[in-house]
Amino acid sequence: TWDWNQNVIERNVSSSLNFTCLYNLSPTRDHPCISWGSLSKTIPILLFFPEAVVSKDGSISSVGERYNMAFKIVRTESRLVREILTNHGFHEVHPNSNDFNLMWTGSHLKPYVLRSLQDFQKVNHFPRSHELTRKDRLYKNIQRMQQTHGFKNFHIVPQTFVLPAEYQEFCNCFAKDKGPWIIKPVASSRGRGIYLVSNPNQISMTENILVSRYINNPLLIDGFKFDVRLYVLVTSYDPLLIYVYEEGLARFATVKYDRTSKNIKNTFMHLTNYSVNKKSSDYVSCDDPEVEDYGNKWSMSAVLRYLKQEGKDTTSLMKQVEDLIVKAVLSAELQIATACKTFVPHKTNCFELYGFDVLIDSNLKPWLLEVNLSPSLACDAPLDLKIKASMIADMFSLVGECIRKALYKYQSIYMSVSPYYQPLNKNQRTNLGRISTLKVMGKK
Repeated sequence: TWDWNQNVIERNVSSSLNFTCLYNLSPTRDHPCISWGSLSKTIPILLFFPEAVVSKDGSISSVGERYNMAFKIVRTESRLVREILTNHGFHEVHPNSNDFNLMWTGSHLKPYVLRSLQDFQKVNHFPRSHELTRKDRLYKNIQRMQQTHGFKNFHIVPQTFVLPAEYQEFCNCFAKDKGPWIIKPVASSRGRGIYLVSNPNQISMTENILVSRYINNPLLIDGFKFDVRLYVLVTSYDPLLIYVYEEGLARFATVKYDRTSKNIKNTFMHLTNYSVNKKSSDYVSCDDPEVEDYGNKWSMSAVLRYLKQEGKDTTSLMKQVEDLIVKAVLSAELQIATACKTFVPHKTNCFELYGFDVLIDSNLKPWLLEVNLSPSLACDAPLDLKIKASMIADMFSLVGECIRKALYKYQSIYMSVSPYYQPLNKNQRTNLGRISTLKVMGKK
C-alpha cells in the first residue's frame, strides 16, 4: 500500500481580474508587488497580478523595470505570457539571447541549453517531461506502478494497448470485449487523429497509436458529455512539489450523448476537445466572463456547483482527482528527477505547467485521459481570460525567479521562495476574500 498521508496539501484561492493589492508591508518596503518571506526579512517576493494582462500600471511594472528583468519566448506564441511579463516591467529579448531571467518555450530543451543555465535563470520545462506528456510513455509508466504497487492503487487510466507492438494482445482482449475502443496517436494534441472503432480491422497503423477502452458511461450534464482541463504546476521533482490550480475548464461536446453504435463516428458527440467542437454549428460560446455555466465551456467551479445541487459528493470526487494527479506525476518522477540531476545545474532552474485532461464517469470516478505539454493559453472567450490570467499570474508568483545578482548590486528578488514556499498571511485579502495557499501535493 502507498502512504498518501505523507502528502502535503494546501490550497490557494485565485486572484480575479479586478484584483486590488491590500498587502500589509512595512513602511520602508511598501510596494504593491512585493511581500516579504518568512524565511528571511531580506528576501522580497515579487507578486504577479492578472489585471496586468489588460493594462500597464506603473506601480506594478516598476520593480521589473528597476531590476532589468528579461524574458524570451521560443518556438511558441503566447500572448498571455508576453503581456503579463511585459506589463510587470520585464523586457523581451531575442530568442537567441542568453541574457534572460525567464525562457518560455513550446517544446523540450536540448541538454546543452539546460547545462548552460545560470542559477538565476528559469525555463518552463523539465528534461524528460515527455514521460508524462507522451501518451504511450504515460501509460507505460502508470502500468509499471500498477505492477509494483498494485493494480487497484493505480487504476487511474482505462485499459490501453500500444500498437503495433501490442496488436496481438489487443486482439485477444477485443475477442472478450468488443468495445468500442478509442484510437489516439501517441504524440498528438487538440483531438487530432482520434477516432472510435468497433473492429480491429478499422484501425489504421501508419504510426504508433494507443488503443484504449472507451469509457461508455460518462457523466452527463443536460445529456452532454464533458471533460475537465486542470492546470498542474510542478516546481521541483527533488523534492517533489506539485501545485494544482483550484480552477479549471470543462469542455462539452456539441451533440447529446447516445451509446448506440450507429453514432460511433460522430466526433461532436464523443470528443470534448474545444478544437474539435468549435467547428460544430451547434457550438455555443459565452461573452460574459461572470457567467460560468453556459454554452460549451464552463468553469470547473460551475460544474462542481451543478453536481452538488444534483446530490453528488463533490468532496469525494475532488479527493479522487487530486489522488489521480499525484499518482500520475509519481509514475514519471524517477525518470524526470534523474534527468534533472544529469542535465540541470541548479535545482531551481526548471518548472513546468501541465494540462491534465480528466473524464468523470457516471459512477463519479475520474479517469486520466492525457497530460498535455504546454497546455493552450489561448483566450478565445472571456472565461478563458478570467481563469488563465489568474492562473499564470499565480504561477509566476510561485516559481522562484531571482534577479541577476552577478550583474547588479541590488538585493536578490524572488517571485516566490519555492521550493521553500511559505503560505501567505491568512489576513491578506483581495476582493474575493481570504487568500489561502495554493494546493501543494508532494511526498516527503
